[in-house]
Amino acid sequence: MEVNMKKSTAAIALVALMIFALSPSAHGSGFLIYEHGAAAMAMAGAFVGLANDATAIFHNPAGIAFLEGTQVSAGVTLIFPNTTLALDDWPVAAYQSIDLESQVFYPPTFYITHKLSDKIVAGFGFFAPYGLGTEWPDPTNFPLRYIATRSNMQTLIFNPTIAFKLNDNLSVGAGVSYIHSSLELDLTYLLDLTVIPPPIGPLGYYDVPITVENTTGTAWAVNAGALYKGEKFSLGFNWRGGFTIDYDGDLNLDVSNVPIPIPENGTVVAPFSFPHVLGIGAAFNLSEQLILTADVHYVLWSAFDVIEVEADVPGLPIALDFEPIDENFKDSFLIRAGVQYQMNENFALRGGFLYDETPQPVASMDTMLPDSDRWALTAGFGYNFGGFAIDVAYQFEPFKDRTSPNREIYLGDPITPLVNEGIGTYSSTAHLFGISFKYVF
Repeated sequence: MEVNMKKSTAAIALVALMIFALSPSAHGSGFLIYEHGAAAMAMAGAFVGLANDATAIFHNPAGIAFLEGTQVSAGVTLIFPNTTLALDDWPVAAYQSIDLESQVFYPPTFYITHKLSDKIVAGFGFFAPYGLGTEWPDPTNFPLRYIATRSNMQTLIFNPTIAFKLNDNLSVGAGVSYIHSSLELDLTYLLDLTVIPPPIGPLGYYDVPITVENTTGTAWAVNAGALYKGEKFSLGFNWRGGFTIDYDGDLNLDVSNVPIPIPENGTVVAPFSFPHVLGIGAAFNLSEQLILTADVHYVLWSAFDVIEVEADVPGLPIALDFEPIDENFKDSFLIRAGVQYQMNENFALRGGFLYDETPQPVASMDTMLPDSDRWALTAGFGYNFGGFAIDVAYQFEPFKDRTSPNREIYLGDPITPLVNEGIGTYSSTAHLFGISFKYVF
């Protein structure tokens, strides 16, 4: 007996997209989450040239060289994404407008720095720059269920860092990162049993839900930065190196709807490359109270050009051969600008604006990663009392509406390919709330 898996294996191959399945609430174009520390977030993340607290470990490690004593920062960002998918030509009216299930994500941050000498400061950072997920309602009937119905990803980075003050104005910093990542994914593939010969067959087409779980991978990476601090002006540079994670996990099939025995368990392996991130930023002290900042980031998304996945289901009648899936991401720019006004010794107001250019071609868009250009407004404040401080930030992020062919999907069976029905327009916004607590001693 042979089971035609051509269409279903193509669906399983999309497991690879989970690495970048961050829903439209990702905040650095593509999949980079850039909210690390509420003070920087309130200034739209334009912090490379300022880098004046422990979160500089992420934004520019050279900045910690100018920090005194021991500084600790811990915080979280609450992310509330909202997405509507419009399938205007879908034949069932109830599925012509679909809202992404409400979810809240909360990537954490923790940083600590300690001054070892007049010229050397050491630090450690823990943060989650890649993650989040998507969950679409009614997975059994969801029109694009053959692409994805649910995804969830978490990537944690452990980043020891050291910085050296070369003179009173110039410092350099570098670090090494250990990265641990995990992912989950639900989708449906269409199992073709029409090719089974008599006396068992021929049978029909069957929806088989699959789940990818217990899928993890690790990697190492490096980062470095430099910072020049003048009397009224500072200039910084930051580089976060790219890395590759080899994911390895379980592939489970729900075959309760299939009338003949089919294996239920297998494995999936997928290597994926994450991009280099380059940033240059400046800070201008216009007065004792007023600071303006500006950053430009360049993300080498071209590392994400093709997906290759290997899946194995022991006992399946045929091997699962995957054709490479072209993604063809392009390198992209991010522009950020921030302002801080120190109202008095203890209280500061902050604001900012950012614009992120999507690296994703429209042909690569689907329910896994419907990315688009976006801009955002930010605001927040900081309050110091003694050695303690609290920073609060808010970010509103609307995305540009974008229409996608949603790859190749089918209505009922692969003999009836969807043409216009599969074209969808994604409309997204996100609200983010950040809070950080600091202690200096």
